Amino acid sequence: MEKNTDNMSIQKDFLWLILFLIVFINGFEAGGYQASLWNIGQHYDLSVTTMGLFASVELFATMLAPLILGSWADRTSKAKSISILLLLQFIAAFIILLTNASELFIFGVFFLGLTTSALQFISIAALADAYPVSGNRKIGYITSMYALGALVSPLVVSFYLSKGMSWRTLFALLSLGSLVSLIGINKSRNQLKDHIIVEEQNSPTGNNQSSFMIGGILLLCVIMCIYVGFENGFTFFVDTLFKDTLNSDLGKYALSLYWAVMIPSRVFSGHFASKAKNILITAIISIPVVTIILANCNSSILVLLLCIPLGLASGAIYPCVLNTMLPLAGKKTATATGMITTATGIGGVVFTALTGFLGDYFGLNIAMVIISIFFIISLNCAILAFKIGDKNY
Repeated sequence: MEKNTDNMSIQKDFLWLILFLIVFINGFEAGGYQASLWNIGQHYDLSVTTMGLFASVELFATMLAPLILGSWADRTSKAKSISILLLLQFIAAFIILLTNASELFIFGVFFLGLTTSALQFISIAALADAYPVSGNRKIGYITSMYALGALVSPLVVSFYLSKGMSWRTLFALLSLGSLVSLIGINKSRNQLKDHIIVEEQNSPTGNNQSSFMIGGILLLCVIMCIYVGFENGFTFFVDTLFKDTLNSDLGKYALSLYWAVMIPSRVFSGHFASKAKNILITAIISIPVVTIILANCNSSILVLLLCIPLGLASGAIYPCVLNTMLPLAGKKTATATGMITTATGIGGVVFTALTGFLGDYFGLNIAMVIISIFFIISLNCAILAFKIGDKNY
């Protein structure tokens, strides 16, 4: 009996490690694409506005994926759906790696965005389902894996570009990561139900709420729409801001620093999930304040350092929103997570393109301030969402 328990513990560790790896690769793809956008723009001779549109192609796909796949993932095996999406992700990255045509590049990026979006929200839903006892804490950890991937990738991109390698190297690495994840999830796909049984037996409440509170979840969707819109507008153009406005080569390091501080921020937010309300409101207020200060700085070193508080505030939002979502979602975790992911796609598409447009006309520093002002709406949505949660639970 003791041997079987030990074997189950090993299986548990393997399952969440694979889910963490999948989200890490998604973060690596996001940060790598952001760090490569200037080089891609140079290769295809793009303006800042067109660079924003190129970035928005992927983000548009992230919006579509949950609409198509959210309820499907709740009805079918999450492990099976993850396997299918990893295969498609591998194919999309391989297409970009091999082609030089801009049309095929856009096609590949679209499907890369589609699969990475779906993989992220289904993996988080699978984690919440599999670990009802420790899920809140693990959500902080898994979202930090996304930040870790986004932190590492700009440094990797800078390294291989400095060695004269092509920006397409990113997509070779993504192909390899997708393949490794596919092998891993297929080895652990039969373990998901075992996790639910084992942890629910030790859970005082589990994740057994049956009601699906659409109003509260829609408010959280608005928060994530604005947050991810700002995050993408900042991360896709921070390198360009440093090069064109500050005449500095520190942009990729600023991007990595921004993502780096998200890691402890998300771990902290997951560990103190019971304080999600206070953490979320503090983060929402802090982002526009720091952005306004950053936009009025002419020193590249000071702007680099301001990426620290900006990243800390940004990092807290995702895990706090997800932990607020869980009691509002009932048993439809993939549907609710999918709705939130759709909102992130909408925010990414609209605000990234808007940042590029405003950047061409007013400068990127002013563009980022304008985008940050939308957090006033987020603040009101957060207050209303917590009132709905307090009223019903």
